[in-house]
Amino acid sequence: MKNKDHIQEIVKPEIWDEVSLNLLTKMISEFMYEEIIHPEVVEEKGKRKVYRLELKAEHESENVKYQFEAEERFMDSYHVDSETIRRFSEGKWEAAVNPLQFILDIQQTVGMNPLTTGHLIKEYNNTLLADAHIFVKKQKQDVDLADLDYAELEGEMEGHPWITYNKGRIGFDYQDYLSYAPEQKKPIKLSWIAVHQEFASFHAVSGLSHEDLIRKEVGDTIFEQFKEELWKQGLDDSKYFFLPVHEWQWENVIVQFFPGDIAKKAIVPLGDGTDEYLPQQSIRTFVNTSQKEKHHVKLPMSILNTLVYRGLPGERTVVAPTITEYIHKIRDHDPFLRDECRVILPGEVASLNYDHPYYSKLQGAPYQYLEMLGCIWREGIYSFLEEEERAITLASLLYVDFQGKPFIASLIERSGLSPEVWIGKLFQVVLPPLLHYLYQYGTVFSPHGQNTVLILKNSAPHRLAMKDFVDDVNVSQEPLPELQSLPEELKPVLRSETAEGLCQFIFTGLFVCHLRYLADVLYTYYEYPEETFWKQLRKAIEDYQARFPELEERFRLFDLLKPTFTKLCLNRNRIIDYGYEDDDDRPHASEYGEVRNPLYLVSLEEENKEKIGV
Repeated sequence: MKNKDHIQEIVKPEIWDEVSLNLLTKMISEFMYEEIIHPEVVEEKGKRKVYRLELKAEHESENVKYQFEAEERFMDSYHVDSETIRRFSEGKWEAAVNPLQFILDIQQTVGMNPLTTGHLIKEYNNTLLADAHIFVKKQKQDVDLADLDYAELEGEMEGHPWITYNKGRIGFDYQDYLSYAPEQKKPIKLSWIAVHQEFASFHAVSGLSHEDLIRKEVGDTIFEQFKEELWKQGLDDSKYFFLPVHEWQWENVIVQFFPGDIAKKAIVPLGDGTDEYLPQQSIRTFVNTSQKEKHHVKLPMSILNTLVYRGLPGERTVVAPTITEYIHKIRDHDPFLRDECRVILPGEVASLNYDHPYYSKLQGAPYQYLEMLGCIWREGIYSFLEEEERAITLASLLYVDFQGKPFIASLIERSGLSPEVWIGKLFQVVLPPLLHYLYQYGTVFSPHGQNTVLILKNSAPHRLAMKDFVDDVNVSQEPLPELQSLPEELKPVLRSETAEGLCQFIFTGLFVCHLRYLADVLYTYYEYPEETFWKQLRKAIEDYQARFPELEERFRLFDLLKPTFTKLCLNRNRIIDYGYEDDDDRPHASEYGEVRNPLYLVSLEEENKEKIGV
């Protein structure tokens, strides 16, 4: 029996209760935000309110209730006090710590079907198991995260801040988890296969050939060994591309889904490379830690995590280099982006896609079977860093250590700046490039915490890097003259959005998905006022708009300051709307209700103060 001693060291009653309570707290707060549950206020205690959630049951004697205290936050969000959560059942109130029981309790009230509930329990158990490992690791943590390298820092993160089943990883067994989960920080070597050019397509930015790319990635010696392996089998190496694969994908997907291709030598296993890589939070992106100047590699990992299977969509993989050239061309021809912001855009400079011989011909095939084999090579972030610069993901700012100290507090202390000045710098670094792409070019990234990379200098925000173009670049439906230069081959692939839809990538991707949590972290640790936080963000937008008054019409079209936005929901998508369907398209965030925009509310407060002469 593998790992029997290890699992017993991790899954101890006190640890399980701790991580369970943390997850239950997160579920209650996020389900309230997404209006999945509707607890009522039964008492007010200053800033806090006491909430009670009454749940449906077939018989009155089986009625279950939950009660807890919470503080309201901006963005219609809530900070729930874990220690106050109680559950009423069988005539008595008891402390509540069990998120799986909570799912069963709310099932009928919420309207979750048994299939969805069953799979959710599996995802939540996987998440709790990962949380227990992280909890034990944090107890033993003797390194200041402010000293960690970009790739190492990624392994300290704890998953998506909003999605409650954020480490579900359906497809991994326990040994897979111990070997391949980002928080395990286990270096891996990539395996390599040869794929016949009749069935695979390679694409790259201008001037980059497949041979030049692979020789630089694996070295001349291994490149020649790969060719020799093909010669030994009587194959013509000039008719093959070399493609890295993850060992898990080889064992669990490629061998099982492509055996005919292996039989006819369309796919030929070659062996392992020598460089070591660390997985990032997305699980499917790998940073070369042996030679940091080399590319980051994005590979399909056909596990279900967060909302989607972590594959590589074929049609987007093919055009990744073209998207890179388009995004780079905008930057390189715009003095504001190029010379003032000096924004870094790690390019997806090459891609290789191999379509499945049968699923690719099956109309309506489940999307996971169209994303199983391919690779994207992205420029490594280290190659862009200047002296004294350091890269971290924006997501890392939400990390809180075992003593309750946020990572952002360590950075603020090291910088010698006040929290207010540091946060002001953060917004002045992050917002202008994103706003300029939106307003001037009708183009957006998805600037959530993993895609947005903050470049620090002397521990303070210095400039911005944006990554992941292939999945997350979108353009406006409006007939903007700047979009006339969009390459024809991108038009059917890049999603075009309405004005609000385009704004949602910044409003939801950055403000909701990241900044509302950062505001809570700062308030909890520093008692940093939320009003101040959101006013600083609004000021960064207004400063940009004052700099480019000629874009006033675009500011009205792409209005980030309006009173409300459609509320996009991630947990609701899985729990109610989509479940675990195996459709031909990736699930997208659900829309439900509206969320009040804090950037509008803080402006309203200022106006009211002026009226009464404050």
